[in-house]
Parts: sequence; structure tokens; C-alpha cells
Amino acid sequence: MFFVGILLVLVSMVFVNTMSVPTTTARARISREAADTGVLSTNGSTNMGGATNKLTELALKNTKPGDKPRRLSDGGGLYLEISPRGSKYWRMAYRYAGKQKTLAFGLYPDVSAPEARKAAQQARDHLAEGRDPGLVKKILKGTNSIENTFQAVAEEWIGKFKHMWTESHLKNVSGRLRRDIYPWIGNRPVGEITAPELLHVLRKIEARGHIESAHRASTNAGQVFMYAIATGRAERNPAADLKGAIPPAIVKHMSTITEPDQVGELLRAISRYHGSPLTKYALQLAIHVFLRSGELRLAEWAEIDFEKAEWRIPIGRMKGKKRDKEAAPGAFHLVPLANQVLVILGEINALTSQGKYLFPGLRSTTRPMSDATLTNALRRMGYSSEELHVHGFRAMARTLIRQELGFDEEPIERQLGHAVKGPLGAAYDRADFVEKRKKMMQAWADYLESLEEGSPRKELKS
Repeated sequence: MFFVGILLVLVSMVFVNTMSVPTTTARARISREAADTGVLSTNGSTNMGGATNKLTELALKNTKPGDKPRRLSDGGGLYLEISPRGSKYWRMAYRYAGKQKTLAFGLYPDVSAPEARKAAQQARDHLAEGRDPGLVKKILKGTNSIENTFQAVAEEWIGKFKHMWTESHLKNVSGRLRRDIYPWIGNRPVGEITAPELLHVLRKIEARGHIESAHRASTNAGQVFMYAIATGRAERNPAADLKGAIPPAIVKHMSTITEPDQVGELLRAISRYHGSPLTKYALQLAIHVFLRSGELRLAEWAEIDFEKAEWRIPIGRMKGKKRDKEAAPGAFHLVPLANQVLVILGEINALTSQGKYLFPGLRSTTRPMSDATLTNALRRMGYSSEELHVHGFRAMARTLIRQELGFDEEPIERQLGHAVKGPLGAAYDRADFVEKRKKMMQAWADYLESLEEGSPRKELKS
């Protein structure tokens, strides 16, 4: 209450410079006028006539709605507004600084007549003291309603929808809001945040050179505002007003190599790698099976079937929407293993078969290899980030299998773990299509072997 009192004093100080506060004598005169004629304004004038407490309980209960909203005056600016649907709202009309304004006190009968009259009298008291009762109400609401701050609404939104997200998406959204948004507007009432205020926050992200992150933060903030609107705590989404305010992000594709001669040089460089044998084998395997880095690093021996020459990765470890993964809990991504890949796996098996992971970490065998391990190896081999990235192995495979080996797009996309649209999508899980993918993976391994030897040979699909 002490904090609220300080806020009210500050409000009075703000307005005292723009208008004169009524003297004690003037306030007494204004109060008499209010009792006789209506609601007060800041200059002592009235805007609604008649005595107060005019509405009886019988009238409140029995008044029926009409085709248009109806207003029943209770005096002193207080009135009951009846919507065409029958809802009854307590309102108070008043003037402040020459402007007509309205206060809302709630629905009847949830808010009784005595309660509404008490609230109206408090508003008249604020007017008599030179304060805007609407502003006072807003300050009190912002002070007392912690659940209506941007951070509270955002955390509530995350709690409602996180079951539909993957762990990585949840981590990214939560981290982005807590790192870049909450420190600046987290404690602000969500319904009072303006577009310029949000833009000021996003500009801080942009100033760090993270334009794409600024766009993602704007998107997440917009989702929070939309949730606030749906739950009655905001009226508009300021993020929607910022379209074009932040420069578009420059899309950078993961650097890769698609020239056959250069790919051969890369393969020979990996074979000569003098670091950890596991790192070398991981790079070789990455090029052959062109999985995402996380799918490769987290590989478990239980997923490998040497007899069938198959690697079955649980769908939960693949990139995709959480709800799609949960809809098919037993599904897996099939990676046919070429003869050359089986040899690489045999070398790895001799080193790590006693543990869970194919590629355990250097410091702990119970944890997988670090995400930076393969990237750092490429840098030590002399490949800069502008020349080659581990994720670029996927684009390398897509391009060369299509252009050099002549395979159709559908089996390539399916092997990449991408959803194939149309009727062929589901068909590529059937046995006959799996055979085509096996042939493709063997042809790719043979082609890589020939590139490493310096005598590329192509085995086109039949």
C-alpha cells in the first residue's frame, strides 16, 4: 500500500503543473454540486445531472434489453449499460482535462449496486483531488496484477503449449524470451506495451548483429500478445505493427562443396586426419550417411543391425514436430548401410562397443560427442566456416546424388529425413522403395570411394 500511495502522489504531481488543484473551499462546493447534479470534472463542472442512487434493485433485475444498448442512470455519472444480449455493465462517465472518459466497474449482479456506487464515489474523490480516476485504476491494476505482466503471460503461454514442442524448440523460445525480452519489458503490463516500446527492445538485439534473432524474438513476442488478447489481458498485438521495421535477415546456407575433385580432396584429408580416430570415423560416416549432426552424434549401438545392414534411428531423435513424433512412437528413420559404411562401423565398434554411444565424449563415455568436435576438426584440416560446414555434407550428397548419379529427388529427400509431399511420401517406406534407397546408398558410397582414389566412376540408377 505504501508503494501505491507513492504512485498516487506522483500522479498528482504530474497533473498539478497542467491544471490547478481545487482548494478546500472549491472542493466543498464541487462535492455539493456532485450530490445535486452529477459527476465531477477537474474544473468543477458537471456532465450528468440528477441525484445519485436512483436505480432500485427491482429496476436493476427486471429491465429488459432492447435492440440497441440501453443506459439507466444512477446519478453522479454512474449508469448501468444493458447490451442487446442482456449483459449489464456498470459504467461511469466523467470529464478530465476537457476530455470525455468512461470507467468500467464490472458486470451486474457480480458487482452489486452498493459496490458500484462505492467505486464511483472513489472516482469522484480522485477527481476532486485533481487526479484522473482512469489513470489511477490503471496504476493500481498494473501494481497489483502480477499475473498480467508480459513475463507472467509469456510463461503461462509456454506452459500451455510446451507439450507440443520439441525440447530444442522449448529451450530456444524460453531462452530467447528470458535473455532478450524479459529484462526490458518483462514486468510491464502486457496490455500497455506499445509497438515503439517493443521495437526499442528488438533494436537491442539487432544492434548486436543478430538480425535473424530479432525477427524470431518479434515472432515469439507476437505469439505472447495474441495469447494475452485471447485471455482478455490485451487488446492488440504491437508486434504486428512492426512489419518492415527490422531489416530482413540475410539467409545463409550452410557452406558446402559440390565439385567432385574438391570432394575427393576432402575425403583424402579426412583419411589423413591425425586427431582422435573416433573424430575421423565420425566425419567419414557423416559424409556417407548425410545425417544431421545431432542424429549422428547421439547414435547408439542398439540402433545398428550389422546382419541386415540397417541403421534404425527412433523418430524421436529426428528433426520434426513433437506431435508428429508422438503420433508414431514406434516409427524410425531407416538408413541403409553400404559395404563401405559397414567397414567404418566395424572400426568404431572395436573402440566403443562396450558403451551406449558410437561416439562417446572425450571426458565421459556416458555422454555423446560434443557438437563442436566435428566442426573443430574441419577447421584444423584447413577448411574455414565460409568453405565447409558439417551440415553442408547433406547438401553435398543431395547435389551429387542427383546430378552425378541421376537418382530421383524423392528417395534423396526421404533419405535426408525430409517429408516427401504427395502420395509418394508414404510409399517410400514400402519394401520396394526401400530397396531403391539401399541401391542409392551403395552407389553413393562407391562414388565417394572413387573420388577419394582420384578416379571418379559413376553408377547411374537403372
